[in-house]
Order: sequence, then C-alpha cells, then structure tokens
Amino acid sequence: MSALPYWRLSGYYFFHFAFIGVFSPYFSLYLKSLSFSAWDIGLLMSQMQLMRMFAPYLWGALADRSARRTPIIRLAAAISLFAFVAFFFTKSLAGLLAAMALLAFFWSATLPLVETQTFDHLRDEPARYSRIRVWGSIGFIVAVAGVGALLEHWPIGSLLWMLLATLVGILACSLLLPEAPTQRTDSAPPPRIGDILRQKRVRALLAACFAMSAAHGAYYVFYSIHLSANGYGTALVGGLWSLGVVAEIGVFLVMAPLMRRFSLRTILLVSFAAAVLRFLLIGWYVELPLVAAGAQLLHALTFGSHHAAAIAAVNRWFPGRAQGRGQALYSSLSFGAGGLLGALVSGWSWDALGAGITFTLCSLFALAGLLLVLFGVREEEGTPPGADAPTMTNSLAAPGDSRQEARP
Repeated sequence: MSALPYWRLSGYYFFHFAFIGVFSPYFSLYLKSLSFSAWDIGLLMSQMQLMRMFAPYLWGALADRSARRTPIIRLAAAISLFAFVAFFFTKSLAGLLAAMALLAFFWSATLPLVETQTFDHLRDEPARYSRIRVWGSIGFIVAVAGVGALLEHWPIGSLLWMLLATLVGILACSLLLPEAPTQRTDSAPPPRIGDILRQKRVRALLAACFAMSAAHGAYYVFYSIHLSANGYGTALVGGLWSLGVVAEIGVFLVMAPLMRRFSLRTILLVSFAAAVLRFLLIGWYVELPLVAAGAQLLHALTFGSHHAAAIAAVNRWFPGRAQGRGQALYSSLSFGAGGLLGALVSGWSWDALGAGITFTLCSLFALAGLLLVLFGVREEEGTPPGADAPTMTNSLAAPGDSRQEARP
C-alpha cells in the first residue's frame, strides 16, 4: 500500500468504532446506575440519532465549500473530547443532556469526512477500502469484549475513563491524518435531487431504511439492560455484542458473490424478514442463551446485508455528484430520524409496556419496512444481480453507523 497512509487511516477507524464498542453496549448501564428512568435513558441516548439527522450534512457542506476536510475532522475530534469531560462533573439530567448533545453534534461529523478522505486516498483502487475499514470492526470487538470483562471487576463509573481513552485515540489519529486531494467532476450539472426523490422506488427504500433503524431503537438503548435483567454478566453481554459484529463481518466478506447472484430487492426482503424474527426472539426468549446467540447471529442480516444493499442502491440511484447528498439523506433519514424515533418509542414503552412488548414494536417497524420493499421496490426497478458488486467497498461503511450510527 505505497503512498497510502494505511495505518493512520486504520488507526482512526479502530478508535472510532472502539468508542462505539464502549458506548453502545454499556453507557445505558452507567445511566441506569445513576437511577435515571427508562425515558430519561432513551432521551439521553437518542441525542446521537438526533444529531445525525442534520450534523453530517452541515459538516459535509462546510468541507465541500472549503475543499479541506482534515482541519474540520481535527476540530470536531477536539471539541468531542472537551464535551465528554463534562460527564465527569455532572450527574443531572439537564447537564448530561447538554453534554451529550454537544458530544453527538461534533462526534457525528468526523466519520463521513474520514470516509471521503479514505476514498480520495484510494483513488482508483476502492477495493482496498475493506483492508482499512476492517480495523473499525476489530476495534469494536476489542472494546466491547475487553470492557465487558473489565466491568466484571471494576465499578461502572470506570466506564467514563474507558470512553475518554477512545476519544483521546480519535483525536491523536485525527492529528496524524494527511489531507487528500478532492476528486471532482464539474463538467456536468449535478442531478436534481427532487427528480430522484419522485421515483417510487427511492421513496420506498428510504422509508424502509427509516423503519429498519427504528426497529433497532430498543436494541441499541436497552439490549444490555435487558440482558442484565435476565441474569447475564457484563462479560456475557460483551460477548453477545461481539458475536453480532463477527456475524456482520462474515456477511460483508460474502456480500460481493451474493450480490452477483441475487437482486438488491431480494437481499433487502430477507434482511427485513430476519429483523422481524430477531426482535421477537430478543423480546420474549432472551433468557435462553442459545436463542440469544442465534438472535445475535441474525445481526449479519438485519444490519450487514441490509446496509450493504441499501448503500449499493443509493449509490446507483443517486448518480454522479448527487451521490454525496444521497448518502447524507440515507444517513439522516435512517440512522438519524429512524434511530431517534426508535429510541424515544422504546424509552416510553420500556417502563409502560415491558421488554417483550417493546421488542414486539421493533418487529412491527421491521414488518413495515418489509412491506415497503415488497410493494414499493419492484424487481424490474431494482439492480440486477451483479450490477452493484463493484460498489461493495462502500457498503462497509459503519455501524453505527450506525449498527451508524452508522453502528457496527
């Protein structure tokens, strides 16, 4: 990988997703230790999704106008670290809410810009992206498993220091990132977004992605609490989270041949059907370890194959210089708006209706997405098998990303 800052880019991905690996599974447990209600926990955790509704688009527009991304990445990383320090000094709902909102606004700015930087460095070799992005998944697994083991012996308050360490790593890596020349093609006017959004298949896909993220709302906010209430220790909680990400990595490795054999519509339908089943299993049978493990393996479909197929469709249906705005819409509507709705609904229903009903509502969100794809994305409108295989390097963009956030 001559002339490519491989380790500097890989290091950033490692620490970015390590932060998610510490935050997503365990921060709700920390908030619960402060005696916050389920609604308060849902409100605090939903700030990540709320800020993802508009922050990436704003930061991306600023970076496009200045044609320099690295200074923005460094500034956002520094302010994210500064905002997080406030968690050491306040335990009130208002104080934590303000700190969380500030953290989320700047933290959510960095990954989309780093993704663009990575592809600009790769230029005509986008297939090499997966060799860099895989370090993000490794970082998540190391963090979620390691922290789970440590919290078996350390108090939950030590979680703040672990999160701080990942944010320091993010800042350090951002200071090492080199600027990459932007790649622009200005010879033709960009496609009109309004014309693209008037296509039924596009509206149906975006609405289905919104529903899928909403379906994951209770999972990202209350899954660890749910496991803990059913007798799982923090090491097992971390192990189950890691199992889901391992399954996600596995499906990414085989998505290219799958997309040559099956249409995007078929892959999306299977992904949504798996989500309907997965959240019913989590809601009603999580006390059975084998069922809990099986439900986590379905993360390969409910996030991995779903995200890969959705990214491929957006790349194809938003051509040329509309791709950036298409990805911003996908991220904002799914991980942002959909994740926010799922977090707030689960925050209300967790205490009012219980875990089983809450995850049943998640299954209903997934069912709504299934119907949107079934009736809104026709086979002849979808991408024929094989057509999108070259874009699979893009499909590895995070979780988290939502898992993203995007999340893993």
